Amino acid sequence: MSYWEHPKPVQRKRAVAITKVARSASALLDEGGLRALTLRAVAARLDVAPASLYSRVSSVDDLFDLALDAELGDDLAVSHALDNSELDELMLAYYRHLVAHRWACQVITMRPPRGPNYLRLSERMCELLIDARAEDPVGAAYALSNFVIGSASTTPASVHELRASVDPSIAPHYARLHAQRQEADAEKTVIAGLTALISHFDRTD
Repeated sequence: MSYWEHPKPVQRKRAVAITKVARSASALLDEGGLRALTLRAVAARLDVAPASLYSRVSSVDDLFDLALDAELGDDLAVSHALDNSELDELMLAYYRHLVAHRWACQVITMRPPRGPNYLRLSERMCELLIDARAEDPVGAAYALSNFVIGSASTTPASVHELRASVDPSIAPHYARLHAQRQEADAEKTVIAGLTALISHFDRTD
Protein backbone atom coordinates (compact mmCIF):
# COMPACT_ATOMS: atom_id res chain seq x y z
CA MET A 1 0.00 0.00 0.00
CA SER A 2 1.26 3.45 -0.91
CA TYR A 3 1.29 6.43 1.42
CA TRP A 4 -0.60 8.36 -1.24
CA GLU A 5 -3.54 5.93 -1.17
CA HIS A 6 -4.34 6.54 2.48
CA PRO A 7 -2.47 9.57 3.90
CA LYS A 8 -3.12 10.03 7.60
CA PRO A 9 -5.09 13.13 8.58
CA VAL A 10 -3.52 15.46 11.13
CA GLN A 11 -4.93 14.57 14.53
CA ARG A 12 -2.72 16.68 16.77
CA LYS A 13 -2.35 20.45 16.84
CA ARG A 14 1.42 20.07 17.22
CA ALA A 15 1.86 17.15 14.84
CA VAL A 16 5.15 16.91 12.98
CA ALA A 17 4.91 18.59 9.57
CA ILE A 18 4.89 15.97 6.83
CA THR A 19 7.31 18.05 4.75
CA LYS A 20 9.85 17.86 7.59
CA VAL A 21 9.36 14.11 7.83
CA ALA A 22 9.91 13.75 4.08
CA ARG A 23 13.06 15.87 3.97
CA SER A 24 14.53 14.18 7.04
CA ALA A 25 13.90 10.82 5.43
CA SER A 26 15.54 11.85 2.15
CA ALA A 27 18.57 13.25 4.00
CA LEU A 28 19.06 9.93 5.81
CA LEU A 29 18.79 8.08 2.51
CA ASP A 30 21.35 10.36 0.88
CA GLU A 31 23.72 9.82 3.77
CA GLY A 32 23.37 6.10 4.36
CA GLY A 33 21.17 4.43 1.77
CA LEU A 34 18.10 2.30 2.39
CA ARG A 35 19.35 0.74 5.62
CA ALA A 36 19.76 4.16 7.22
CA LEU A 37 16.06 4.95 7.01
CA THR A 38 14.02 3.95 10.05
CA LEU A 39 11.22 5.60 11.96
CA ARG A 40 13.50 5.90 14.95
CA ALA A 41 16.24 7.60 12.88
CA VAL A 42 13.79 10.13 11.44
CA ALA A 43 12.38 10.82 14.89
CA ALA A 44 15.87 11.41 16.27
CA ARG A 45 16.66 13.78 13.42
CA LEU A 46 13.47 15.74 14.14
CA ASP A 47 14.04 15.55 17.90
CA VAL A 48 10.66 13.96 18.58
CA ALA A 49 9.56 10.66 20.10
CA PRO A 50 9.16 7.82 17.56
CA ALA A 51 5.52 7.50 18.61
CA SER A 52 4.93 11.05 17.38
CA LEU A 53 5.62 9.96 13.80
CA TYR A 54 2.80 7.44 13.86
CA SER A 55 0.35 10.33 13.76
CA ARG A 56 1.63 11.05 10.22
CA VAL A 57 2.97 7.77 8.81
CA SER A 58 2.21 4.09 9.21
CA SER A 59 5.55 2.48 8.43
CA VAL A 60 8.99 2.94 6.91
CA ASP A 61 7.38 2.32 3.50
CA ASP A 62 5.53 5.61 3.91
CA LEU A 63 8.89 7.28 4.55
CA PHE A 64 10.23 5.89 1.28
CA ASP A 65 7.21 7.27 -0.60
CA LEU A 66 7.52 10.71 1.00
CA ALA A 67 11.28 10.99 0.55
CA LEU A 68 11.13 9.92 -3.09
CA ASP A 69 8.50 12.49 -4.01
CA ALA A 70 9.92 15.32 -1.91
CA GLU A 71 13.39 14.94 -3.40
CA LEU A 72 12.02 15.11 -6.95
CA GLY A 73 9.96 18.18 -6.07
CA ASP A 74 13.00 19.92 -4.59
CA ASP A 75 15.10 19.38 -7.73
CA LEU A 76 15.19 22.76 -9.47
CA ALA A 77 16.58 21.33 -12.71
CA VAL A 78 13.69 18.86 -12.98
CA SER A 79 11.17 21.59 -12.10
CA HIS A 80 12.61 23.83 -14.82
CA ALA A 81 12.54 20.99 -17.35
CA LEU A 82 8.91 20.23 -16.53
CA ASP A 83 7.91 23.74 -17.56
CA ASN A 84 10.38 24.62 -20.28
CA SER A 85 11.97 21.57 -21.93
CA GLU A 86 11.35 19.01 -24.63
CA LEU A 87 11.09 15.32 -23.82
CA ASP A 88 14.78 14.51 -24.24
CA GLU A 89 15.84 17.34 -21.91
CA LEU A 90 13.22 16.37 -19.34
CA MET A 91 14.35 12.76 -19.28
CA LEU A 92 18.00 13.80 -19.04
CA ALA A 93 17.18 16.03 -16.06
CA TYR A 94 15.39 13.07 -14.45
CA TYR A 95 18.39 10.81 -15.14
CA ARG A 96 20.73 13.29 -13.45
CA HIS A 97 18.36 13.49 -10.50
CA LEU A 98 18.43 9.72 -10.06
CA VAL A 99 22.22 9.57 -10.34
CA ALA A 100 22.48 12.19 -7.58
CA HIS A 101 20.14 10.16 -5.33
CA ARG A 102 21.12 6.55 -5.97
CA TRP A 103 18.63 5.19 -3.44
CA ALA A 104 15.72 6.56 -5.51
CA CYS A 105 16.20 3.89 -8.19
CA GLN A 106 16.05 1.18 -5.53
CA VAL A 107 12.88 2.61 -4.01
CA ILE A 108 11.17 2.85 -7.40
CA THR A 109 11.79 -0.86 -8.03
CA MET A 110 10.00 -1.65 -4.76
CA ARG A 111 7.19 0.93 -4.79
CA PRO A 112 5.68 2.56 -7.89
CA PRO A 113 5.91 6.33 -7.29
CA ARG A 114 2.49 7.95 -6.99
CA GLY A 115 3.20 11.19 -5.15
CA PRO A 116 2.16 14.55 -6.62
CA ASN A 117 5.59 15.42 -7.99
CA TYR A 118 5.99 12.08 -9.71
CA LEU A 119 2.48 12.37 -11.11
CA ARG A 120 3.41 15.78 -12.58
CA LEU A 121 6.43 14.18 -14.21
CA SER A 122 4.30 11.36 -15.63
CA GLU A 123 1.65 13.82 -16.83
CA ARG A 124 4.20 15.98 -18.63
CA MET A 125 5.75 12.94 -20.28
CA CYS A 126 2.33 11.85 -21.51
CA GLU A 127 1.57 15.35 -22.81
CA LEU A 128 4.81 15.46 -24.79
CA LEU A 129 4.29 11.96 -26.16
CA ILE A 130 0.72 12.82 -27.18
CA ASP A 131 2.10 15.86 -28.99
CA ALA A 132 4.57 13.51 -30.71
CA ARG A 133 1.61 11.32 -31.73
CA ALA A 134 3.03 8.25 -30.07
CA GLU A 135 0.78 5.24 -30.64
CA ASP A 136 0.79 4.34 -26.94
CA PRO A 137 1.82 7.38 -24.87
CA VAL A 138 1.66 5.55 -21.53
CA GLY A 139 3.63 2.58 -22.83
CA ALA A 140 6.21 4.94 -24.33
CA ALA A 141 6.44 6.83 -21.03
CA TYR A 142 7.11 3.57 -19.19
CA ALA A 143 9.76 2.58 -21.72
CA LEU A 144 11.54 5.92 -21.37
CA SER A 145 11.29 5.88 -17.58
CA ASN A 146 12.58 2.32 -17.35
CA PHE A 147 15.50 3.18 -19.63
CA VAL A 148 16.43 6.18 -17.49
CA ILE A 149 16.00 4.34 -14.19
CA GLY A 150 18.08 1.39 -15.42
CA SER A 151 20.77 3.70 -16.80
CA ALA A 152 20.97 5.66 -13.56
CA SER A 153 21.22 2.42 -11.57
CA THR A 154 24.23 1.21 -13.55
CA THR A 155 26.00 4.56 -13.96
CA PRO A 156 28.16 4.15 -10.82
CA ALA A 157 29.54 0.89 -12.26
CA SER A 158 30.37 2.32 -15.69
CA VAL A 159 33.97 3.20 -14.79
CA HIS A 160 34.56 -0.26 -13.31
CA GLU A 161 33.09 -1.88 -16.43
CA LEU A 162 35.65 -0.10 -18.58
CA ARG A 163 38.50 -1.48 -16.44
CA ALA A 164 37.16 -5.01 -16.21
CA SER A 165 38.92 -7.59 -18.38
CA VAL A 166 37.06 -9.61 -21.02
CA ASP A 167 38.13 -13.15 -21.91
CA PRO A 168 38.56 -13.18 -25.72
CA SER A 169 38.27 -16.97 -25.87
CA ILE A 170 34.64 -16.63 -24.73
CA ALA A 171 33.63 -13.29 -26.27
CA PRO A 172 36.11 -12.35 -29.02
CA HIS A 173 34.06 -9.55 -30.61
CA TYR A 174 33.17 -8.02 -27.27
CA ALA A 175 36.79 -8.26 -26.07
CA ARG A 176 38.09 -6.47 -29.17
CA LEU A 177 35.49 -3.70 -29.03
CA HIS A 178 35.83 -3.35 -25.27
CA ALA A 179 39.61 -2.88 -25.59
CA GLN A 180 39.07 -0.03 -28.05
CA ARG A 181 36.98 2.01 -25.60
CA GLN A 182 38.87 5.01 -24.25
CA GLU A 183 36.27 6.41 -21.87
CA ALA A 184 33.15 5.46 -19.96
CA ASP A 185 30.77 8.36 -20.57
CA ALA A 186 27.52 7.10 -19.09
CA GLU A 187 25.61 10.32 -19.80
CA LYS A 188 26.65 10.30 -23.45
CA THR A 189 25.28 6.77 -23.72
CA VAL A 190 22.02 7.84 -22.08
CA ILE A 191 21.62 10.77 -24.49
CA ALA A 192 22.15 8.46 -27.46
CA GLY A 193 19.61 6.00 -26.07
CA LEU A 194 17.03 8.71 -25.41
CA THR A 195 17.47 10.08 -28.93
CA ALA A 196 16.86 6.65 -30.42
CA LEU A 197 13.84 5.88 -28.23
CA ILE A 198 12.16 9.23 -28.72
CA SER A 199 12.73 9.04 -32.47
CA HIS A 200 11.05 5.61 -32.45
CA PHE A 201 7.96 6.95 -30.64
CA ASP A 202 7.68 10.25 -32.55
CA ARG A 203 5.06 9.93 -35.32
CA THR A 204 4.94 13.61 -36.33
CA ASP A 205 7.28 13.20 -39.30
